[in-house]
Amino acid sequence: MSFIETEEQKELRASVSRLGERFNYVDYVLPRARRSEPLTELWNEAGKLGFLGVNLPEEYGGGGAGIYELALVQEELAAHGAGLLLVVVSPAICGTIIGKYGTEEQKQTWLPGIADGSKIMAFGITEADAGSNSHQITTTARRDGDDWLLSGNKIYISGVDQADAVLIVARTEDSKTGKLKPALFIVPTDAENFVKTPMEMDIVEPDHQFMLFLDDVRLPADALVGEADAALMQLFAGLNPERILGAAMAIGMGRYALDAAVRFAKERTVWKQPIGAHQGISHPLAQIKIELELAKLMMQKAAVLYDTGDDFGAAEAANMAKYAAAEASIKALDQAVQTHGGAGLTKEYGLAAMLGAARIARVAPVSREMILNFVSQHSLGLPKSY
Repeated sequence: MSFIETEEQKELRASVSRLGERFNYVDYVLPRARRSEPLTELWNEAGKLGFLGVNLPEEYGGGGAGIYELALVQEELAAHGAGLLLVVVSPAICGTIIGKYGTEEQKQTWLPGIADGSKIMAFGITEADAGSNSHQITTTARRDGDDWLLSGNKIYISGVDQADAVLIVARTEDSKTGKLKPALFIVPTDAENFVKTPMEMDIVEPDHQFMLFLDDVRLPADALVGEADAALMQLFAGLNPERILGAAMAIGMGRYALDAAVRFAKERTVWKQPIGAHQGISHPLAQIKIELELAKLMMQKAAVLYDTGDDFGAAEAANMAKYAAAEASIKALDQAVQTHGGAGLTKEYGLAAMLGAARIARVAPVSREMILNFVSQHSLGLPKSY
């Protein structure tokens, strides 16, 4: 296993970084986020350049690379304050699941559009009464002739207003045992009886969160992704990429904050020398640099393990990477604000607004506490506590 990047990967980083410079945080992202407008121009340009589908199969319009490369794209964009939340959802989760388990028709229908950004697929798993316990999901799908009827509610579903469809996690009844088991369905956002309601969030973000209400949404037989009795495995195939991409976004934000703090510490002079000369400023920034690099290393390990087919190893590393990246990112934003002093709370720099966005990484897509539960049980062999 090697994390030494190839020339192609280095070139990809450089190309994505140039795009991030064009659509940077202060000039492009933050003004749109304050108006609650999606980053459509950036999304379209990233799709045109092939960045969004870098992990998808070449025969369906993708780049034929892996989650490592998609995480690289996300990290570099986020390092300019231009991370794309829907990269986590559309190509990483939905594209991966359909690429691995979808029918040929589903692949032909969705993957080329997901790859070039012309189609977006959101992901719907979270429910108000289930939270992190996917076994408590109550959204159900039942047969009606050859069709499926889908009923239930979802919450905190990102980007539904931008999406053509949502990959919904539901449960179907086993015909032999009568027990409910997970299943995945592609649900068009314009389907009859599919209702989306925006949620009022108190953070500055360009992407919206939604509650979904499904009241006997009728779907054709081919809306089911893969095999109904293999859905749990199919679901997990998308959750490791979700954690890796979430880590990449957090690491990128941390890099942005650190760069801003270092730049200010070099320029700001109060006692005849730049404030960065004082250890009270320089040491916390040096510590953040170390912690971001360590989180990045674990993210790279997780991506390599996933791309080489080590699902269990990837799960452990992806959870650890997401945990470490969230902690380092929040710390970086907080220290960047502190380094700027009062300026760190002004609209001019936008750091206080980004601090709210960085805080998300401790909560979603999986909470810090659930990651600690995973590591306690699976890495340390301690009794299950939940």
